[in-house]
Amino acid sequence: MKKIFTSIAFTCLISGFAIAQQHEEPAAKNNQPITKSRVLQVDSSVTTKHTVTIKGKVIPYSATAGTMPIWDEDGRPVAGVFYTYYERDDIADKSNRPLVISFNGGPGTPSVWMEIGYTGPRLLNIDDEGYPVQPYGISENKNSILDVADIVYIDPVNTGYSRIVNKETPGSKFYGVNEDIKYLAEWINTFVTRKNRWASPKFLIGESYGTTRVSGLALELQEAQWMYLNGVILVSPTDLGIERSGPVQAALKLPYFAATAWYHKALAADLQQKELTDFLPEVENFTINELIPALSRGGFIDDAQRMAMAAKMARYSGLSEKVILDNNLDVSYDLFWKELLRDKGFTIGRLDSRYKGIDRQTSGVSPDYNAELSAWLHAFTPAINIYLRNDLNYKTDLKYNMFGNVWPWDDKNDHTGENLRQAIAQNPSLHLLIQSGYFDGACDYFNAKYSLWQLDPSGRLKDRLKWEGYKSGHMMYLRKEDLSIATENLRKFIEESIPKAGQPSKY
Repeated sequence: MKKIFTSIAFTCLISGFAIAQQHEEPAAKNNQPITKSRVLQVDSSVTTKHTVTIKGKVIPYSATAGTMPIWDEDGRPVAGVFYTYYERDDIADKSNRPLVISFNGGPGTPSVWMEIGYTGPRLLNIDDEGYPVQPYGISENKNSILDVADIVYIDPVNTGYSRIVNKETPGSKFYGVNEDIKYLAEWINTFVTRKNRWASPKFLIGESYGTTRVSGLALELQEAQWMYLNGVILVSPTDLGIERSGPVQAALKLPYFAATAWYHKALAADLQQKELTDFLPEVENFTINELIPALSRGGFIDDAQRMAMAAKMARYSGLSEKVILDNNLDVSYDLFWKELLRDKGFTIGRLDSRYKGIDRQTSGVSPDYNAELSAWLHAFTPAINIYLRNDLNYKTDLKYNMFGNVWPWDDKNDHTGENLRQAIAQNPSLHLLIQSGYFDGACDYFNAKYSLWQLDPSGRLKDRLKWEGYKSGHMMYLRKEDLSIATENLRKFIEESIPKAGQPSKY
């Protein structure tokens, strides 16, 4: 998700937690509210009972909203991590019941997006293409994966209701690629132990920066927590620290440009009449076989070839040959978002290029704002605040951070793609699924394919690696048709990633 800077205090006001049902976590007794003001209760929870109808079947479940601590080396709590945990009630034996551990990205954003937009039992009110509608709120998610797996949604420090509680603790303990992975692995160990889920098949799912997070966690859980997974799901993945620069980085954008131009009907008639998935392989082949070699010659490419490349790129991207030549065959994402519909007075969205925006002036080289993110915050922010307070009975005066201040973020030494490869190599039972939206310009689909190809240079793991594309953007599940297809694919992936009883994990 887009990086947004928000100023927040470490000491926050909490009042009136309604404790509906108490488990093993320390909290208020006898359904009485927690009354400590201006103190984050780092270890507390509230549990409520619900049902949801999925695929025509009524599923009873418990929803627990609460916080669990992060401890320092001396065992003192330094932060409270907020989570929501959905557990199906009519299954007594959890040893075969999958547990899905869910993260979103940012890196400063909570797990709200997939919780009430994708896999959870409640779905925010939006139209069939994902645009906000009023009245705000939620309804049943008839496509939730709660029928096949229990789910915990985790908000990293300073996102959602999660906070640092010891003002002497530096943010650098949490705010970095490897710091994030380390403390969250410890937290997951605590959660799995408390909830008695060590026997359960386990899956990590992450979206956007959450894919960096879960890719690193796959290995960290194995090597530091001795916890072995069955599956990792990457929704709209980042580059995972996999090297791409120069001609490769410049060229890989073109298939996304082509998909977006197709959506906005900016292509020639013969291309426009093709189905998207029939058209894109042509662009992908050109990108790999012609454009990368041409760009590798830099300024020494001959004029005839330069013109030929510009003509073909213009045909596939909907941009003019002049714009492409003026930018030395390397048009930036920002310029593309500003340029494609410039003559119609619109910009297009970064995370989902189906969305249109209006700038102060049509000139310039980048949009004034992200049209899609404004629409999503419009829909998600009231929905999650209503849902947590009214449905899950989590009463607090804390601000729910849709984007929290986690800067400066240490992004050095990002080897999460290699970490994921190593985890899969070490664990013969571990499978990978990647889901991408064709109209996502932040974590574009062809870069996701490239990461998949580079993830396993040996080619010996590829039977456990899979990629899927959808006709939407970064949060492809916001489109009603894609929500149905994508959740069904998650069900299949979970089922296929669990070995038969007694089947050994070995090569």
